[in-house]
Amino acid sequence: MFELKVKTRFAGAHQLTMVGQKCENLHGHNWHVEVCVTGKNLNSAGVLADFGDIKKAVRQVVDGELDHKFLNELDMFEGMQPTSERIAVYIAQRVQALLDESLDEDVRVSKVMAWESDDACATYFL
Repeated sequence: MFELKVKTRFAGAHQLTMVGQKCENLHGHNWHVEVCVTGKNLNSAGVLADFGDIKKAVRQVVDGELDHKFLNELDMFEGMQPTSERIAVYIAQRVQALLDESLDEDVRVSKVMAWESDDACATYFL
């Protein structure tokens, strides 16, 4: 089994209720995101997948849908709080959908880590 990892970042604000007094205020983070993909077979070039293809899918989701947004107002979080955990799930599902459209290889998102600070992250395993 092979694993590839790409990292990116985005700025986004959220407001969480019933989590803790401090987090109930509108606040922002400079999020760091790590996306890992796995697969069993290398392609004819000897790679699991081109890093550029994975980065493109991750950027499309992170830069195009989350960066510099008030996350509570986004459709994908309607009726739920945009916690680190839910952000990780959302990124995993969207990136997988984009990879399914663009890659012939059997490459699967295996985990996403959404870091809201240098010392706190949520990891979603698929």
